[in-house]
Amino acid sequence: MKGFAMAQIEYPDLVVVGAGLFGLTVAQQAVEHAGARVEIIDVRDHIGGNAYSYMDEETGAEIHKYGAHLFHTSNRRVWEYVNRFTSFTGYVHRVYATHDGEVYPLPINLGTINQFFHASYTPAEARALIDGQAGELAGTDPRNLNDKGISLIGRPLYEAFIKNYTGKQWQTDPKDLPAGIISRLPVRFNYDNRYFKDTWEGLPADGYTAWMERMIDDPRIHVTLRTDFFDGSQPFNRAALAAAGVPVVYTGPVDRYFDYSLGELKWRTVDFREVRYDEGDHFGCPVMNFSDADVPYTRAIEFKNFNPERRDSQNPDRTVVWEEYSRFAERGDEPYYPINTESDRELYARYEELAEAEPLTVFGGRLGTYKYYDMHQVIDTALTAYEERVAPMLKK
Repeated sequence: MKGFAMAQIEYPDLVVVGAGLFGLTVAQQAVEHAGARVEIIDVRDHIGGNAYSYMDEETGAEIHKYGAHLFHTSNRRVWEYVNRFTSFTGYVHRVYATHDGEVYPLPINLGTINQFFHASYTPAEARALIDGQAGELAGTDPRNLNDKGISLIGRPLYEAFIKNYTGKQWQTDPKDLPAGIISRLPVRFNYDNRYFKDTWEGLPADGYTAWMERMIDDPRIHVTLRTDFFDGSQPFNRAALAAAGVPVVYTGPVDRYFDYSLGELKWRTVDFREVRYDEGDHFGCPVMNFSDADVPYTRAIEFKNFNPERRDSQNPDRTVVWEEYSRFAERGDEPYYPINTESDRELYARYEELAEAEPLTVFGGRLGTYKYYDMHQVIDTALTAYEERVAPMLKK
């Protein structure tokens, strides 16, 4: 090995690869319950993973660097855990969509339906209308996403709000996408336009980064950033830790861990284009979807509007918006959403077998398990992984 001698390294009790929510949760639990010494390494220059945020000095907005992150959960264990490190605002997420020059509330609800059809349907009338608009596809089991969408919510609403948006998300005509991508499309036959239905919802009062910093505010946890687990010139690399018998929690891409030996798992990624406006509020909401094909991006995020409680500290004359573009990820891109085709799932199952044969490594998070998780799900799986996998290793 280059650059250091193993005998000179005093290894910690646990090394966590990746400073996202999964890794931070496991590290915090290892210190609290086992008194462990933990080293966290991350190839990025910050903690927090994709939930990392920072303040924009010009506008006073908290920028979510990897796209909008909104905390919500119905899991009491997770809610009580996160409230140890942050309080939450009363933010309730509501989304709007621009279609054909008009703004509608999402998810599709009775307000959307009545506005779209210029009507005043009751819930029963709206339900009957939607059922009838599925036409010849009603009650069928379509094989492609386009026909599946029509069968679920009828052609007019599907083509207005789902078809082109989905096409932009996947960079693929919905007729060429498998129906399994969507199991249902939510339609509410009342005027409830809350995006989430969870028991608890909000944004961390002091921001995401402050929350994450509090999780690991312990002298027994050390963080080393800009450090690649696969770089043999640094002491916390895969080969050195394996030779030293140090337990590892790995939250990077599972195929990368095995040097892509079975092939590469496929992901979608997103690109952002920043636009600044000489006005205090450009969209009047935090998230505006763009449902039409002639707008190349899927949605726009106006960060100031996530935190109206901070209005007095924000610039009333400037605002910042990020336009979001979706595409298939290539190696080196930030992976966001697993493609999850049948062939991808089969490939991951083979990697999972290899992972199970690594007795001192626990794989977790989105990248380590090839699953899309919301933040509360990441925390829940991390708490369980600590209890069932990590804690027994630390007792040995």
